[in-house]
Amino acid sequence: MTDRADQAAFKARVDQVLHQFVEREADRLADIDAELAPVAEQLQVATAHGKRLRAAFCYWGWRAAGQPDGDAVVRAAASMELVHAAAVVHDDLVDRSEVRHGLPTVHMALRGATAAGPRPKAAARSLAMLVGDLLMSWAGQLFTTSGLPAAYLTRARPLWAVLARELVAGECLEILRTGARPDTDASLKVIRYKTAKYTVEHPLLIGGALAGASGELRQTFSDFGVPLGEAFQLRDDLLGLFGDPSRTGKANADDIVAHRPTALLAQTWQEATADERRELERLLGRRGLAEEGVRRIREIMRRTGAPARIEHMISERIEVATGVLDRPALPAEAARALAGLARTATVRRH
Repeated sequence: MTDRADQAAFKARVDQVLHQFVEREADRLADIDAELAPVAEQLQVATAHGKRLRAAFCYWGWRAAGQPDGDAVVRAAASMELVHAAAVVHDDLVDRSEVRHGLPTVHMALRGATAAGPRPKAAARSLAMLVGDLLMSWAGQLFTTSGLPAAYLTRARPLWAVLARELVAGECLEILRTGARPDTDASLKVIRYKTAKYTVEHPLLIGGALAGASGELRQTFSDFGVPLGEAFQLRDDLLGLFGDPSRTGKANADDIVAHRPTALLAQTWQEATADERRELERLLGRRGLAEEGVRRIREIMRRTGAPARIEHMISERIEVATGVLDRPALPAEAARALAGLARTATVRRH
């Protein structure tokens, strides 16, 4: 997987696994009662998109430990994408985001199914929460039924608890720090636990654990995965506000309206004047913020040089991560693949 063609071929394999698994499980859900059809549909929509980076990192954690390609490991790796789908559904619910991949988010899409009830919006949000819960359950189901030997699965099972704990910790920290005084270190901690670890480090470690990776190799995975995962999310934060919504598939005012504790905002606050801080306090967190308000926040960010400093933080983390790839514990083929995935994860427009 050293070039785009190899990555695309792997993505197609993961897409096929997910499509077959989710379609079968969604049909079983819908068979219980016809009223569940909209829920089953959203389970399919929620898993239909993505670059499949988490599956790719899991796969190369396996391959780096000397294990061969095979359908079973691809199935196990694909379970990482169900973790991601669950996290996205829950995250959109917490953040009250309305658009994802250019489509209504799950809690928005399900309002049609609850329109006849007494509290349709609240009911749709409840359904979305349960969709996310079921997706996380499916992740474990796909992993354990992947076809890999039970002894291999046992080696990796403890890491699932770590993944869940740290993912939930990151989401909780973001909620607790939303609206608080911007702080770069606090923002980076949210990034590390909410996104970085489950995007790169944990998939690599789970793939390595399945394969019986050495302690030296596992440390290499962590030293590569954490900074790269942080760079991935820092890029996402920049695209979230300065990217083209037609490419990102998300509303670019979401972070501002939610007053999320992003490093971009923290860097802006650090260099803002007293007048600019007062203006930010007036605009951040405002529901229905007009485009003029979004434009003004972008102006303040650019004047303070915050986007350029975030770009520098991204570059620093990429350099740290890729500097790990020449360690003796990492086979050359795996190092090349991980370098390619690092580029895909951080040099992007969506």
